[in-house]
Amino acid sequence: MEQINLGETSHSTKFDQFTKDEIIQKYTVIEQELARVIKENYELRNEKITDNQLNLILQEQLGELQNTLFGPSSEKYKKSDKPKAPKEPAKPRIKKPSERYPNIPVVEKIISMFPLPNCICCGIGMSDSGMTEDSEQLTVIPKKYEIILQKRKKYRCGKCHGDIQTAPLPARITPGSTYSDEMIIDVALSKYCDLIPIERYAAMAARSGVMDIPPHSLIELTHQFAEFVKSVYLKLKDKAMISRVLHADETPHRMLEGSNKKSWYLWGFSTREVCYLECHDTRSGDVASDILLNSKCEVLVTDVYSGYGKALKTVNLTRSDKKQLPIESGFCNAHARRYFFKSRIKYTVDSEFYLNQYHEIYKLNSESKEKPPDIVIEIRSQMKKYFEAMKAQAYEDLPRFPNDNQLSKAIKYFLKNYDGLTLCLTDAEVSIDNNPQERLFRSHVVGRKTWYGTHSERGAITAAILFSIVESCKMNNVNPREYFENLVKDLLQGENSYTPCEFKDLSGNH
Repeated sequence: MEQINLGETSHSTKFDQFTKDEIIQKYTVIEQELARVIKENYELRNEKITDNQLNLILQEQLGELQNTLFGPSSEKYKKSDKPKAPKEPAKPRIKKPSERYPNIPVVEKIISMFPLPNCICCGIGMSDSGMTEDSEQLTVIPKKYEIILQKRKKYRCGKCHGDIQTAPLPARITPGSTYSDEMIIDVALSKYCDLIPIERYAAMAARSGVMDIPPHSLIELTHQFAEFVKSVYLKLKDKAMISRVLHADETPHRMLEGSNKKSWYLWGFSTREVCYLECHDTRSGDVASDILLNSKCEVLVTDVYSGYGKALKTVNLTRSDKKQLPIESGFCNAHARRYFFKSRIKYTVDSEFYLNQYHEIYKLNSESKEKPPDIVIEIRSQMKKYFEAMKAQAYEDLPRFPNDNQLSKAIKYFLKNYDGLTLCLTDAEVSIDNNPQERLFRSHVVGRKTWYGTHSERGAITAAILFSIVESCKMNNVNPREYFENLVKDLLQGENSYTPCEFKDLSGNH
């Protein structure tokens, strides 16, 4: 068989005029062209050639071509006597957006060349190879507003023409409203989940072409929506009140207008799955006692605010009459640690001892998370020596410091509430601190700073309802928008309401 040796013809080309990248590009083109020419040559001679034969001939021809272009392999690189530098660990591959966000749809966008390019080797116009080079970018579609024109068909009797009937309107959150259910949900989530003031929401809508939405109309939508989902709110209360362990806390709430413009408070009661909030115009412990009176609570985790102490006295007296077990107090170690932290500025050395003990306690607490109850108790039993060491040191330090300094206050706080601070050592359900409840107030506190407060008692009730549901969604890793969309759909169809934790279970079963 006659073979074409391209390596021998390459001497006529002055390769030193080209860059390395240009040579590699030309080499690739030659490699493809060589395979085509060899195969075509054999076909013209009516001789069959197998793929293996073609590969052997191609390797031989390319070897000669490489020697011509780059020289023998021994001349390509000069071995260095220097020791090789250690290889750096390979950088982790950056995941594509489709890998990081598997739930986001992928939309293909084909990018073509027009007019078609010409080959840099022979100048002939190129054709589509069927191959692509892919890259991904995460994008966002701006909020889009539409007007839904509902056309309800009318029907008439074809015989007597005496009756005309119109297709009924579908069930809605607010029948007759000029705002759709989807928009009502969006407004509610914008304020009580994303913490966007209503005025800012209206301004954002204006940038999308929806001009002059009255803010008071949007506020009214949140009130109507809160009333529509109130059954969920009541279920959250029921679930909280049957829980053995409850966390409780309160935070100021601003009332902006009217005779009720005074100090209001948002009271919170929570479990691991449920957040229940109530808004009241007082910080009196009577609020807590009224809520806890008919509860199944056995342990109430709080700071040491006296209002809860008053509430438990009232409730426990009633329970005693009914021969029921009293509610125990579990206290927040984060508060105790915070007092020692404040005292470190003036009493650095003495405070450091207590802070180091708490460091070890919280390190053990991190190890116990997501563990079975028996393992939790086993790990927490190791905290006992640190608490006892602090107690012994506190009794020793107390006479050394005057009564009016930060360290003395911290020591007295720790000793006075020692039993409540250490209740978590023997009860796996009791948290070491009240941080879970305090975290549930963060959205309300930020919202309070952005929209300043509510204008009426109705607004305070709306805030309590929607914050309760949204925060319960977050606790259960449930998407609030998905939850509300499904809830509204089911309620309008006459189905029973369900809490976010129940929705999570329903979604998991499907």
